[in-house]
Amino acid sequence: MGPMSDAYFFGYGSLVNRKTHAYCDVHRAHLRGWRRVWRQTHLRNLAFLSVEPAPDVAIDGLIAAVPGADWDALDEREMAYHRSHISDGLTHPGPDTARVEIYQVSPQNMTEGAHPILLSYLDVVVQGYLAEFGADGVAAFFETTAGWDIPIMDDRSAPFYPRHQQLGSAERDLVDAALDRIGTEVRPSAWFATTP
Repeated sequence: MGPMSDAYFFGYGSLVNRKTHAYCDVHRAHLRGWRRVWRQTHLRNLAFLSVEPAPDVAIDGLIAAVPGADWDALDEREMAYHRSHISDGLTHPGPDTARVEIYQVSPQNMTEGAHPILLSYLDVVVQGYLAEFGADGVAAFFETTAGWDIPIMDDRSAPFYPRHQQLGSAERDLVDAALDRIGTEVRPSAWFATTP
C-alpha cells in the first residue's frame, strides 16, 4: 500500500509524540540547517517552541502524511505558526514524492518578554523523543534547542497543556535531570503572575 498522501509535515516538538495526534503514515527524519528555539508571542503568556535556520545544526523529528493534503485541522492546532516547504536538508525513509512542510512561529506574532515554558508541554516533547530516538535523542533535543534562559512553569500537578500525557518516574527524572544540567530555573505555577 502506498503513502496516504504526498503532503507531509515535519514535527520537531509535541508532534514527535505520537500520542498527541492520529497521523498514521509516520517516519523518523533528520533535518540539517535548523535548530529549535523558544519564542515569545502576543498570543498567550507562554513560550512557543519554534525553529530557525542554523547552518551548523541538525535536528531529529518525524514526518507524517497529511491525508488528502487536508491541512485545516493541523493549521488550527498550530495557529500561531506559518507553514512553509522544506526545500533541502531533510533525510527520511518516506516516499520520494513527499512534499514536506514545517511550522515556524509567524514573525508578526513574535514579541519580547519572558513567557515561561510549560513543563507539561516539555514533558510531552521529551516523552516523544525518548520513544523515537532514545536517551541520546533526548540529550540532542536539549542541545539543539535555544532559549533555555527563560523559566519553566511547573504545572505537572494540574497541567495547562491540553495534550498532556502521563509520564513514568523514569521519564520525569530524565526531564528534570536535563533541566538541572542546563541550569534552567523551574518554578511552581503559583509563582507566575499570569496563567495561560
